[in-house]
Amino acid sequence: MCITIRPEKTSDIQNIHKTTIAAFLDAPHTDHTEQFIVDALRDSGVLSVSLVAEDSSQIVGHIALSPVTISSHSSGWFGLGPISVIPTEQNKGIGSKLMHAALSELKNLNANGCVLLGDPSYYRRFGFKPIDGLVLPEVPPEYFQAVLLKGAYPTGIVTYHESFSAQG
Repeated sequence: MCITIRPEKTSDIQNIHKTTIAAFLDAPHTDHTEQFIVDALRDSGVLSVSLVAEDSSQIVGHIALSPVTISSHSSGWFGLGPISVIPTEQNKGIGSKLMHAALSELKNLNANGCVLLGDPSYYRRFGFKPIDGLVLPEVPPEYFQAVLLKGAYPTGIVTYHESFSAQG
């Protein structure tokens, strides 16, 4: 297995859609709209980082990042998600490679930081942690996490782009 992480190309869009469906097919805590979210972010022009994991010219994973707004008017913050790895390739380090590449891309964009909603035991290894005063409403605080890339952690209510409401 030789995994390459690279930016998405237009020709990847259909395979990214399929990869995202497959990755979340049997996942807990999903309403199975992740593929629609990625498409809506792209269509809205706010898909700031979109990377694919490729193995022998096959897309086996994808990660998306888009800007978030924070009620305190802190700028330069992005939301990570969704991140997808097809089930047969999970637990092989592909998600970690996507995460490291995505955080590197955010540094290249001069981002202040990144937030995500996810399993604390998984995302802790990338520096994510819950931050007092940084809130995603109606979500248990331990699952809403942030990583600081520069500056200071903001406080306030975080809002993801309206594309996160996409249903199809």
